[in-house]
Amino acid sequence: MNILDTLHAVAHAYKGGCESLAPRIGMSAAVLRSKVNPNTETHQATLMNAVQITEMADDDRVLEAWARDRGYALVKMPNVEACSDAAIVELMGEAWSTHGQVGQEICKTLEDGRVDTKEVDGVEKKIFKHAQVLFSIASRLRGMAE
Repeated sequence: MNILDTLHAVAHAYKGGCESLAPRIGMSAAVLRSKVNPNTETHQATLMNAVQITEMADDDRVLEAWARDRGYALVKMPNVEACSDAAIVELMGEAWSTHGQVGQEICKTLEDGRVDTKEVDGVEKKIFKHAQVLFSIASRLRGMAE
């Protein structure tokens, strides 16, 4: 999903939709709906609008979509107080799970002997998720360092 489609989804997924979100970011619901509609050319969301929507909705999908489009995996920095051996073990379990999901997606992609771009997108998505988990482990360990 591209950034504009993601911004549209985040705004409409907000509890109460654009009608509820718009006044919280200082605009009318009609203007917000127009700004987040990727098919509207008369109103376009600014970077500041995207930041406000992301913050108010507490939804990082726009940030993740932008990172993915740019070839990056987004990693949330851990809360240093929450770093513990148990948290690392939990993340290791998640890493094994996401590693398996990468393998499953690759097998699914290759099973018919053809590879299309939609299948590659699926593999890439699983790889990015796995990378996020691995980087989270490194971040947590860094947070535990004395």
